[in-house]
Amino acid sequence: MNVLTYYHTVKHLRIKQMYYQIKYRISKRHKQKTGRVTILKKSGSPLQLIKWITKDISLLSDTTFLFLNIEAPFYNWNDERNSKLWIYNLNYMDYLLQPGISISEASSWINKFIDELPENPTGSEAYPTSLRCINWIKFISKSYSSIPDIQLRKWDNSLYSQYQKLYLNIEYHLLGNHLLENAYSLLWGGLYFQEGKFYEKAVWLLTQELNEQILPDGAHYELSPMYHEILLDRLLDCINALKYNERFEGQEYVISFLEEKARLMLSWLNAIIYKDGTIPLLNDSAYGIAPTSKELFAYAKRLDLQWSVHKLKESGYRKFVSGPFEMVLDVGNIGPDYIPGHAHADTFNYELRIDGKPLVIDSGISTYEKNERRQYERETRAHNTVLVNGNSSSEVWGGFRVAQRAKITGLKEDKYCITACHNGFRESGVEHQRIFNMNDKEIMICDSLLPISGKNGINLIHLHPDIRIISVNNDSIKTNLAIFNFYGTDEIWIEDCEIAFEYNKRVATKGIGIAFTNQMQYTIRCD
Repeated sequence: MNVLTYYHTVKHLRIKQMYYQIKYRISKRHKQKTGRVTILKKSGSPLQLIKWITKDISLLSDTTFLFLNIEAPFYNWNDERNSKLWIYNLNYMDYLLQPGISISEASSWINKFIDELPENPTGSEAYPTSLRCINWIKFISKSYSSIPDIQLRKWDNSLYSQYQKLYLNIEYHLLGNHLLENAYSLLWGGLYFQEGKFYEKAVWLLTQELNEQILPDGAHYELSPMYHEILLDRLLDCINALKYNERFEGQEYVISFLEEKARLMLSWLNAIIYKDGTIPLLNDSAYGIAPTSKELFAYAKRLDLQWSVHKLKESGYRKFVSGPFEMVLDVGNIGPDYIPGHAHADTFNYELRIDGKPLVIDSGISTYEKNERRQYERETRAHNTVLVNGNSSSEVWGGFRVAQRAKITGLKEDKYCITACHNGFRESGVEHQRIFNMNDKEIMICDSLLPISGKNGINLIHLHPDIRIISVNNDSIKTNLAIFNFYGTDEIWIEDCEIAFEYNKRVATKGIGIAFTNQMQYTIRCD
């Protein structure tokens, strides 16, 4: 990494982020001291809750877990041999709420966690603490009458101490979805312990952050459909906890505010999903992590929430449905400048389905480890758009960092045509213009490198594994689902590649590469 890369990364951070980065590093709260939790005595009161979304089965036996498609035995709470994200999932403790788990088995894991917390820095980090504490409160609330008093006192004391530490270590250095998860959890802690300082901090944070993080069209501003579903689930949980547990004055105003944001998020989700209810795998998105749209809509209805249909706008995503075509495309910026960790260099990327069958797909994500695969999955070459001089449109690096990034410099759209430009290749002296022209007979995509001055680009198209290539000609490719016709190309080739629908699972498929000079276009028609 050179100095300029670091500069173009850091310059977008907010002063608050930099201040807390320095503060937390100096105090070493997230390192040497993370496992030291002073036990404070406090009793909680169980919450009345309607049915939430059921957790997947992750505890397979007494000591074996399944997270992220990796099955492994318990070693300890911090062993990262299966990845940092795997050990995070272990510390979330979603398995306390999985179907079929007995009270005695769940209790043994809570006790084990409490007893070993002094040697568990991962479990003391603010993010896993936020998720785990909600899971504990849910488990305690549904099993309250079966928990011995002496057991309950031990759990309450630990839980309150964890909340006290979370309260003092809010993730201001990260902001974004991490800060929102902190706020969600503090709300639960405030209600369970009837602790005003937790509740008031949560309401203040939620008011600030939901107003900023939920865009006017309803999208979460980090622009990952998967994280949108995760955060919507937790928002519905908060509405659930508030609606049926009146413990503070003015709760009705908080409920009204949260319901307004939930309706927006439900509307966006309803607009972005495909007809089968699945999400497009844009930015950091994978299947098998978040609740499904079907589960979220059902949960919202149990909470008596109604939502309307909104057009996609501020998120930069667009949805086109006509005849056999169902297409989601990206003509927006990569996300908030100060937190682009889940963004990819995928400006003007798209996915396309024909008669409900996937044809062109995003490469997805298979890992959060800072390795070559993570780097590849964030680069432009893993998406359905254009490279110039082998460079990505935004400079992704370090697993979750972005230096120079593409900005949309022009956007014109009507019902059937979208024209957009971005400046991600400004160092090569060009802007990339892409035109999406759509009707119920064909999709037309035109790419130009402006100004026209002999610049070379490579266009990339990733096909779904179920797609079979039948024939390849100089200007066309026929598949079992559609025919691609190319105009203005220098060379066309087929290459082997891999895509990921889920973490730690990659599937072999084919990609189309097209070299061109200045300008090219291609059409996609049903076979």
